[in-house]
Amino acid sequence: MSQFVSAEEAVKVIKSGDRVYIHSVAAAPAALIDAMVARAPELKDVEIVHLHTEGKAPYTEARYQDSFQLHSLFVGPNVRTATQEGLADYIPIFLSEVPNLFRRNVLPLDVALVQVSPPDKHGYCSLGPSVEATKAAIESAKIVIAQVNVHMPHVYGDGLLPISSFNYLVKHNVPLHEPHNRKCSEQAGQIGKHIAALVEDGATLQMGIGAIPDAVLASLSNHKGLGVHTEMFSDGLMPLIEKGVVTNEYKAVMRGKTVSAFVMGSQRLYHFIDRNPAIQLMDVAFTNDVSVIRQNPRVTAINCAIEVDLTGQVCADSIGMRQYSGVGGQIDFIRGASYSEGGKPIIALPSVTSRGESRINPVLRPGAGVVTTRANVHYIVTEWGAVNLYGKSLKQRAKALIEIAHPQHREALERAAFERFGHMAYVLI
Repeated sequence: MSQFVSAEEAVKVIKSGDRVYIHSVAAAPAALIDAMVARAPELKDVEIVHLHTEGKAPYTEARYQDSFQLHSLFVGPNVRTATQEGLADYIPIFLSEVPNLFRRNVLPLDVALVQVSPPDKHGYCSLGPSVEATKAAIESAKIVIAQVNVHMPHVYGDGLLPISSFNYLVKHNVPLHEPHNRKCSEQAGQIGKHIAALVEDGATLQMGIGAIPDAVLASLSNHKGLGVHTEMFSDGLMPLIEKGVVTNEYKAVMRGKTVSAFVMGSQRLYHFIDRNPAIQLMDVAFTNDVSVIRQNPRVTAINCAIEVDLTGQVCADSIGMRQYSGVGGQIDFIRGASYSEGGKPIIALPSVTSRGESRINPVLRPGAGVVTTRANVHYIVTEWGAVNLYGKSLKQRAKALIEIAHPQHREALERAAFERFGHMAYVLI
């Protein structure tokens, strides 16, 4: 039976050697995290598992290494330095498969720390803006501690759970984390326009987070009948829903509903999804299932990359050997879009880094992680244009990619292509 206690009392159930799951993204329960970390002198070898979380991650600090070890399933900014310095570790995995780590006891969970809305009149709490793998964690963990927060939106879908799902309840009211506003650069704006030109009316969209997805959304105001089946969305989608650009009328799966696994954005966005019957947040094993994604028409999957080589290999999770983010759901949607009738899998990236180095390279940097293989890749887009590599040979790919590289780097890339492929590097596309 659920009972209300203090955060300090609730986390006493955590023992040395336990594996503890923490709720994701903006739903990370700060009060429970702080109470757990305060017990560091009493604890040893507690393994922490989570996807991307917003806010602080004090358990990764060097002074707590004997007490806590983080094995993250996605490397967000708050744990990036610790991961790169060896104070934390990373588990590579497709986002669609994370729930099975818990449900199949690959990573048995002792305790889950989550955040929920107050119960409604029927006794159901909501996981708010973040369902993803947390529903599976709650179902699998031996003990579930819930931070109950009046600021958590009550969102429909898989995240509605009876209050009996939680062993301990802790009242702590605090506004949800909001990411910093991202200014859309001229470079990102141009990429957004190129991608928007590829989006057909009636398409089903998947987009990630960042300046480029936001720029794409900002360029879609004249489209019609768009649908959304994605793993996440942020503020940029709201105007398209409010203007009637996104109607979800042509989708085959959950027609009429905007479907996602989590949401991250402003307080206005959290208010927008609160008790909104048009928004459904679902288990990520469903949203990112290729067999589900492919049923929707003209799935247009928009994902970003760190670098691409001349054959089309896509690195999206590391800068050389330095872990930067994670595999996430990129390949889930690249494959789903490729199977969808009229689908368009798109990889977008600026042509150069902030230092002016080319992001289209002869080969990937040593240690770079290949998230999307060259056999999976279709469209590649930079601010210089869009090319479709599907069905093209290695030599044809090199020529196409050089054409959308930054002009300052094209000559060097041409030389590298010639050295690798010989005089046939410039066959007609």
